[in-house]
Amino acid sequence: MQKVDISVVIPVFNEQGNIENLCRRLLKTLDSTAKSYEVIFVDDGSRDETPALLQKLFRDRSDVLRIITFNGNYGQYVAILAGFEHVHGEVVVTLDADLQNPPEEIPRLLEKMDEGYDLVGGYRAKRKDNFFRTYASKVVNQIRYKATGIKMVDHGCMLRVYRRHIIDEVVKTRETSTFITALAQKFAGHPVDIAVSHDERIAGDSKYNLYKLIRITFDLLTGFSLLPLQIFTMFGMLISSLSSIYFFVELFKKVVTHHHGYGLHFAFVFLLLSVIILGIGLLGEYLGRAYFAVCGHPSFVIRDILEKK
Repeated sequence: MQKVDISVVIPVFNEQGNIENLCRRLLKTLDSTAKSYEVIFVDDGSRDETPALLQKLFRDRSDVLRIITFNGNYGQYVAILAGFEHVHGEVVVTLDADLQNPPEEIPRLLEKMDEGYDLVGGYRAKRKDNFFRTYASKVVNQIRYKATGIKMVDHGCMLRVYRRHIIDEVVKTRETSTFITALAQKFAGHPVDIAVSHDERIAGDSKYNLYKLIRITFDLLTGFSLLPLQIFTMFGMLISSLSSIYFFVELFKKVVTHHHGYGLHFAFVFLLLSVIILGIGLLGEYLGRAYFAVCGHPSFVIRDILEKK
């Protein structure tokens, strides 16, 4: 396929209530830019009517739409990575399918990129999410910055625009953590963040729960920083020092005062065991990433691709 000016990559999972409205608004917005474009929907194993609706949309606008269908559910960031591998645009836009970030905001980001930036990231200035989602996201953003030094206002906002060379570098890394926004930020030479609108979700449910938010935070820390290992090492040194002091105290009490007691001993043993278990889990996470990187296991399996021949 020939190159286009803009590629829009949209991961989709069970969005039957939003997909048609999204497509209508998005195509209208892109038509107004007077640039050539393509829209790549990546169906991340949807189990509702989303696949059928995507096929219908493709039949109506096969000139600009492309549909990538996974054989299962691999996650939002993996779906974005799959879209990145198939883009033809000089500029690549990512957008969620839930319509909380209006597609009408895309021209603003494109205009900002024309000022010389190679990455324009949106951040949700006035979020319409619940209290938990809003403040959990703020906490994760702070942890990300402190642990990795990657400067970005809102890594959870998928409304972002990238120059093609950044996307090519992301694809080449074959990064297993799949934290696309942070990874792309590392490759950007001149990034900027701008405020974008954020609407309430009209249809469907959020795909993120507490476990997934914790999992994302852990992926971010272990994928971009050695800080967890360094903290654990320092904690281990502290525990070793306290253990040595405790040993000599107990030895003194036993030799001088003939004191006997085992409750404190058991508590201390349990503390050491918990530290060991935590350390094994942490090391296992890093070793697991190295294992999958060496083995070259595919991050996703594509079942079908619909595109204009």
